Amino acid sequence: MASDMSDPLSLLAERFRPAFSSVAGGDADPVVRASDRADAQVNGALAVAKATGKVPRDVATEVLTILGDMSDMCESTEVAGPGFINVVFSRAFLERELAAMTSSSTLGVRSIDGKETVVVDYSAPNVAKEMHVGHLRSTVIGDALVRMLSFVGYTTVRENHIGDWGTPFGMLIEHLIDLGETEAANELSVGDLDSFYKQARTKFDANDEFKERARARVVLLQGGDVETLRMWKLLVGESTRYFDRVYRSLDVLLTADDIMGESAYNHLLAQVVERLDAAKML
Repeated sequence: MASDMSDPLSLLAERFRPAFSSVAGGDADPVVRASDRADAQVNGALAVAKATGKVPRDVATEVLTILGDMSDMCESTEVAGPGFINVVFSRAFLERELAAMTSSSTLGVRSIDGKETVVVDYSAPNVAKEMHVGHLRSTVIGDALVRMLSFVGYTTVRENHIGDWGTPFGMLIEHLIDLGETEAANELSVGDLDSFYKQARTKFDANDEFKERARARVVLLQGGDVETLRMWKLLVGESTRYFDRVYRSLDVLLTADDIMGESAYNHLLAQVVERLDAAKML
């Protein structure tokens, strides 16, 4: 992390680290924590003592001796217990850090060093189905993570892994054909996705002729039939517009550009089968 701005505990750790490393004979973590007995507690003496064979309290005392005058940051430092160092911050130090924080455009939040990329997969609704409360948690948490990570400098990739492929699309496309594209598009555009899906499912369960048509349509879809793909894209497009309205109402960052559907992996399935066959796992 960059050191231009920090919280008091991090600054304290940076201040103590060289002294602990000097006593340890190598890099050592000061182990700074908030304390209920002071403003902060520095616990690194126990680990250094174990590594060097010294007494923890002696290590803590030696660290404070190396540090010398800390009045610019601390009102008091005290070795306590088996070797903890209790620290009380000075008023002037806290006032100085608060002033720096309030004048910062990021309110003192530090940026990461370097350039890291994080992929966040969230929401994942299904095409031709309405979103429900189960999608709310992942959408809100995912978006909060993206915003926080972006704020501190990560390159964030938002991914919405929607269910847009598989056997249900046989019955959905056949139901679309039965309704007519204009009527189906009207149903879907007003957000009545759940009703559309349930109608298709009811016909599939009750009508053997429709069931056979749906299964044959799945074969056409997976085989890349042009007309079937066109109707499939109609279903995906109407659902995507519905998803987008929901995301706008939630004020989340997901857009249609963030969609990575299950269909994206269809062209890789043959390779998967070949690999499994070569590995004698079929």
